[in-house]
Amino acid sequence: MTSTLQATGPRHVTAAESYTPELLQRCLVRLEKTQHSLEVWRLIVEVGRSVSLPFVDFVSTEGLQDWRRTLFLRTSYDSSWLTEEYRDDEARQWSILRQHAQHHLTPLLVGLEFIDESPPVPEQRRVLLEAAAARGMRAGISFPLRQNAPPRAGLLTFSGDHSRRGMRAIVRAHGWALHAIALIGHQRYLHHFTQEFFERNHVTAKQRELLELVGRGLQDKQIAERLGISVSAVRQRMSALSTRTGLTSRTEMAALAMSLGILPDPAGRAISSGAMDMLVEMDGFGARSRVSDAR
Repeated sequence: MTSTLQATGPRHVTAAESYTPELLQRCLVRLEKTQHSLEVWRLIVEVGRSVSLPFVDFVSTEGLQDWRRTLFLRTSYDSSWLTEEYRDDEARQWSILRQHAQHHLTPLLVGLEFIDESPPVPEQRRVLLEAAAARGMRAGISFPLRQNAPPRAGLLTFSGDHSRRGMRAIVRAHGWALHAIALIGHQRYLHHFTQEFFERNHVTAKQRELLELVGRGLQDKQIAERLGISVSAVRQRMSALSTRTGLTSRTEMAALAMSLGILPDPAGRAISSGAMDMLVEMDGFGARSRVSDAR
């Protein structure tokens, strides 16, 4: 996948774009070309390896508060030993990383090397960090992530076998670039991940069409007339769609259709004739108005 991205060649970067660190610039240009979440992930891992932080963890949850509802978890290494540890609810609560990411936006230095710079942890947590250090994850940096529609929290961590001094040197040299790559990479990954919903859940074209019609508020009889099939056939497709997606109500299906971009977001919809309401706010002048911008 990486070689495919490189084979197309980087686009020309103008002088006005070239002020960013080279690591960040190269990554952003390549992120523009990604077509799949796996491409984004491999690029993030490649960035980590280029700065001697080859162990990458990427987790996204369905909500800001409940980390038990994990949307996905990716690691650049065999993390089965860690996954087993986190099956325990109490072990989850020990995680300073998740507690920090749930409430804050600031990056955090992590790992055994920085244990004394964090709040006190139980002995079991220290044992876990020692096990990670023995596997090459002695120090790292973790970036809290956010997506507001729908509200989600996430965490991207780069780690390596470094002393405290060595890790701080990496952060001084590449911290800004890594932070930007984590934030933008997260958005790009979720964009592709959302679009891949039908692929992951084996939703057919007919079921996708049904999802759109349900999202538009049509009832079974109306859908049957629109598609030229019986009401019974509509209900059979509805049952199959529910099985594939795990959704049990029309409201959930409508929300899914909107989140996948099948239906427009009513909060950002345009008004008739292609005109758009635009909110204009001018600081210090107290002027707030809506302008109809016909296009």
